[in-house]
Amino acid sequence: MITPPLILLAMPSIHSGAWRYPGAHPGFQTDFEQMKWFAQTLERACFDGLFLPDTLAIRAAPMEALMRGHSTVTLDPLTLLPALAAVTEHLGLIATASTTYNEPYMLARRLASLDRISAGRAGWNLVTSSNPNEAANFDLEEHMEHSARYHRAREFCTVMDGLWESWEEDAFCRDTQTGQYFQPSKMQVLNHQGEHFSVRGPLNVERPVQTRPVIVQAGASEAGRQIAAETAEVIFTYQTDLPSAQAFYADMQARAQAAGREQALKIIPAVFVVLGDSLEQAQAKRRQLDELVDQASCLATLSIALGHDISGYDRNGPLPEIPDSNASKSGRERVVQLAKTENMSILELARRICGYQGLEMVGTASMVVDQMQHWLEQSAADGFNIMFSHLPGGVCEFAEQVVPELQRRALLRTRYAGRNFRENLGLLKPAPGYSRR
Repeated sequence: MITPPLILLAMPSIHSGAWRYPGAHPGFQTDFEQMKWFAQTLERACFDGLFLPDTLAIRAAPMEALMRGHSTVTLDPLTLLPALAAVTEHLGLIATASTTYNEPYMLARRLASLDRISAGRAGWNLVTSSNPNEAANFDLEEHMEHSARYHRAREFCTVMDGLWESWEEDAFCRDTQTGQYFQPSKMQVLNHQGEHFSVRGPLNVERPVQTRPVIVQAGASEAGRQIAAETAEVIFTYQTDLPSAQAFYADMQARAQAAGREQALKIIPAVFVVLGDSLEQAQAKRRQLDELVDQASCLATLSIALGHDISGYDRNGPLPEIPDSNASKSGRERVVQLAKTENMSILELARRICGYQGLEMVGTASMVVDQMQHWLEQSAADGFNIMFSHLPGGVCEFAEQVVPELQRRALLRTRYAGRNFRENLGLLKPAPGYSRR
């Protein structure tokens, strides 16, 4: 197993002004040729993987805001990623898929298929759906309660693991002389009977190349942290300062150890990178991006982030006490804390949220690499999930400026050495029978 010094993942930009930035391709994330180019560019730059976020409904927002958002429509990750698998060789392919509005058999089958199509490069970002509008698309009148979503998700993972172990690695003998295609003794019928699911199995796809796709989780609430510690191998996080990132890192590793996990988790903060030839130039680019965000759109986005309509409040005044909601707990808390910490008005907060509210690295390539190296050395991160200022230009700048500096400092590979996504991340392959322990 190869242990990478720094893990690099990437995703399309979620900054609301990115699609309007000079030189950006406005319809980048729904254009297959652009996404193919994106994946191939990441692979040439030796990135570990491509991460595709997803939601199963358009978010509740005024049409004035919806009509200005480039993330309102996206391609289905589990349709797009198999196509990208055919035009790449090494890049990991991480699909977001909800445990609240999927069934484990179908999702296990699709992810196992992606892993085999890609020769072992599939990853699953396990989410429980924070968008309440998704319920109405699945014959439900209201969104499942937060703790219930995570309870269902835990059993969902158990079923998925059992299905992925339906077949032993050498179950398929395919003996043309005797006419025997597989060995029945090497097939496992799951027969799961639980609170949420009744699944017989076995899966009608061979065991994934990696035994199980790489499991990713991003929840930062108490329930989210616990399910991540018990099931995930890579944790996406949104800490914005070093002390909180170090505390999160230590907490997740301790939880994983307490849960009996055999290896440390990989902690990957999301980071919005804006590059310039000088700090001043990069900061000016960041300001230009923010100025491209529509005011009505950013106020609506803030309401979504808080799970509460703020249109009736004074936008130039402070954020009042916000009642609890059934949306994302950790995301709401980050927004509320940001308003308090920086003493922002509602409008200032909205502009920040709609631009990007997480960790930012703004400056020259050397400055960005300095920050990455510092977080890595201070046990705050194992790598980063990069969001670029705009596409396609942002990824080109990163590949041409940041990647060579990372490689010069021996923080990033110059070629892929692992046979699959799991090995490139420095993750162990699950031992046979792991799902039945």
